[in-house]
Amino acid sequence: MALHIVLVEPEIPQNTGNIARTCAAIGATLHLIHPLGFSLEEKHLKRAGLDYWHLLTLIEHPSKEHFFASVQANELFFFTTKARQDYTQVQYPKETYLVFGKESAGLDEDILVKHPKQCIRIPMLSDARSLNLSNSAAIGAYEYLRQYEFADLSKEGNLHRLKWEE
Repeated sequence: MALHIVLVEPEIPQNTGNIARTCAAIGATLHLIHPLGFSLEEKHLKRAGLDYWHLLTLIEHPSKEHFFASVQANELFFFTTKARQDYTQVQYPKETYLVFGKESAGLDEDILVKHPKQCIRIPMLSDARSLNLSNSAAIGAYEYLRQYEFADLSKEGNLHRLKWEE
């Protein structure tokens, strides 16, 4: 099982930091496709990721072309408001790349038309333009994890002062 979150030319460091923290907490690999709209040394990026950076596997790609040449097309799923298929209607393969576009414009349509059956959307009101990028990445990631029964993730919580009632 291998989940990859792919950000194509992300623009807002806080979103990328939040996604990095999510990836670190669930064992997903984060792929960043350049150009980025910020420096990886940006304080807002580091703050949003908190102290999870040591848990993160981060791979940078110099361009979209470089990234797409390095992966199998059938492992890619493109989150877009332009898709007709709901993200829960897909059976994700064990090796999955969830691909998200930049905050201001989403994914280029030339990418989407090459993979129409792998374009997926998160349902929302028709008057809403889009969800926040870090929220969308978390929604997609947790659907993938749900399909694999949250393998390798802790599913137990503990109260420090009280015991859960059986």
